Amino acid sequence: MLTIGQVAERSGVPHTALRFYEDRGLITSVRTTGNQRRYLRSVLRRLAFIRTAQRVGLTLEDVRDALAQLPDNRTPTKSDWERLSRSWKTELDARIDALYRLRDRLTGCIGCGCLSLRSCALQNIDDEQASHGPGAPQLKPVLEGGTL
Repeated sequence: MLTIGQVAERSGVPHTALRFYEDRGLITSVRTTGNQRRYLRSVLRRLAFIRTAQRVGLTLEDVRDALAQLPDNRTPTKSDWERLSRSWKTELDARIDALYRLRDRLTGCIGCGCLSLRSCALQNIDDEQASHGPGAPQLKPVLEGGTL
């Protein structure tokens, strides 16, 4: 069993984040008779899973939902990660698409129509883009209604 300090040191996750993750049901601990938290060593792998999922842009809600699919609050295995990451592929592809669109169009215009209307590749003459919903549809991922 590891103390909260040991888990923080080994995982690089601050004490406050560990308590937050526990409050959200992402990790669990047991309490000593003195009411101190103790964690199984396997929490380190679970924390690595959480942090990696966050790094690729997933929300803690996404992570919690994924971890809830594992039986008995089990720590994810390599095959669990492979299965869960496949389910996130569409979402990640949409985010990558949005980032490419933003990168490729950011230097001249952000899609708001207010910067350089004569040279803006995203110029919206006669509000033609209104049918695609609010925001800048040329910067949204195609999966979210963005236009090419």
